[in-house]
Amino acid sequence: MTLEEIAKKLNENDEKIILIYAFNSIGKTQLSVAYKNFTKANNNGDHSGVYYNAYSEDLFKWDNDEENDNANLRLNVIRSSLNQFHNLIVLDPERVSEKLQPYQPKYKFEFKEYENPEDGIESISFFLENGEEKKRIKISRGEERIFVWCFFLALFEVDGWADEQDAHYFIDDPVSSLDDHNIFITANTIFDLIEENYETEKRIIITTHHIGLFSILTDRLKKGEKSGRYKNITKLFILNNRDNDFSLKNPNNDVFLFHLHLLQTLEDAVRNQLYVYHFVLLRQTLENINSFLGKGGIGYALEQIGIVNVEEVGNTINSLSHKDAYHLQFNEMSPQEEALFKDIFQKILNTYKFILH
Repeated sequence: MTLEEIAKKLNENDEKIILIYAFNSIGKTQLSVAYKNFTKANNNGDHSGVYYNAYSEDLFKWDNDEENDNANLRLNVIRSSLNQFHNLIVLDPERVSEKLQPYQPKYKFEFKEYENPEDGIESISFFLENGEEKKRIKISRGEERIFVWCFFLALFEVDGWADEQDAHYFIDDPVSSLDDHNIFITANTIFDLIEENYETEKRIIITTHHIGLFSILTDRLKKGEKSGRYKNITKLFILNNRDNDFSLKNPNNDVFLFHLHLLQTLEDAVRNQLYVYHFVLLRQTLENINSFLGKGGIGYALEQIGIVNVEEVGNTINSLSHKDAYHLQFNEMSPQEEALFKDIFQKILNTYKFILH
C-alpha cells in the first residue's frame, strides 16, 4: 500500500484510539502528512484535526547571538498559521508551566511577543534565577523537546484551534532525545490527553519508534486499571515499509518482534538505570512469552525460566507493575527489587537464547 492508502485505512478505522509502532525512518512523519492531506481533501481543503510531529519541532530554532557573546540567546519561533493562537498562552504562561511541572524543569522561561500581539510569539528565552539576576541559558536538546511538546499541549487547549479542528489529534513521536524517565512522564501526558478526549468524537493517533512508550501506552489502554474505558476503542498496529510498499499489521502476529525490542530496552536499563516502572515492560515480556506458548498469565513463563517460588514472584511483579506504576513510580528500584529484576531478566535470556544485537 501507499502512505495515502494507509491514511485512508486509518481514517476509516472504527477504533478511536490508534497506536502505531514503527522503526525510525520507516515513514511515521510522512504518514502524518499523508493523513493531513487525506483528511483535508475530504474537508473542502480545510484542516480537520491538529498535529504534533517533526514539522512542529522545526518551528523552533535557536539564535545563539554569537556576535554578542550569547547575551541575547533565545529560541526563535518561526512564523506559521499557529501564531494567531499564541495570544492566550502569552496572557497565561502558566498553561505551559503546568504542562512542564511533571518534568521538574530547573529553568524559567519568558515569551517575547511581536509588536503586534496578534502576530504571536517571536522568541522564548530561558534562564536560571540567581537572586535578582537572570542568566540566559541554552537548554539541552532533550529539555527543548520537552518544552516544545508542553507548549503544544497548552496550545491544544487554546480556543479556536483544537476545539475547531476537532476531528483528530495526530501525535508523532514526541520522545526523541529523551531518557527513559522523561519518556515515562511523556507517556503520562499522552494518556491524560486520551483520558480528556476519549468520550468525544475525536480520533487520537499516536506513532512512535520507542518500544518503551508503545508498551507502556499499550499496557495502560489494554490492561491497566482504567482499561475498561479504552480497550474496545483502541487499535494497535506495526507500520512496515519494504521498497515503499507500506503495511499495517496487528502486533499479535509479530510477538517475537516485540520480545526483541522489549528485551533490548530492558537490557539497556539493566546496564544503565532501572526504575520501578521497568517491571511493566518485564511483565509484558513474560505475557508475550506465555502468549506465544499458548498459556495465560505470567506464571507458566516464570516456571519455564526456572523460578522456584512462582506465585510469590508473580505477585511481586504484578504489584510493582500495577501499584501506581503508571503515575508515581519514577523512583529507582530498591536493592531487593533490582536483584529480582536482574535474576528474572537473565533467566529469560539463558532459557530462550535471544540474540539482542
